[in-house]
Amino acid sequence: MPKTATGRYDVAEHLRTPEEMAAYLEASLEEANGDAAFIAKALGDIARAKGMSQVARDAGLSRESLYKALSGERIPGFDTILKIVAALGLKLHAEAR
Repeated sequence: MPKTATGRYDVAEHLRTPEEMAAYLEASLEEANGDAAFIAKALGDIARAKGMSQVARDAGLSRESLYKALSGERIPGFDTILKIVAALGLKLHAEAR
């Protein structure tokens, strides 16, 4: 029987439209359970799908700073999150529980 080759799954390869990106962020917000680094990582996935260089330029950040902020290993400041969300063409909203 031939071996099946598998590769590492990268969600960024499957986020093609703004609607898919928004749905992914929404699902991540629901699953995060208060984990800000988890949300930062989800934003990083979306940024990779859009192109990190372009998102960094649009957010007014260096590419290196963007990678660090969205690595999931640190919690970026809220001002940075707002810049990145705007650069991604998304918006945050609130609703009552």
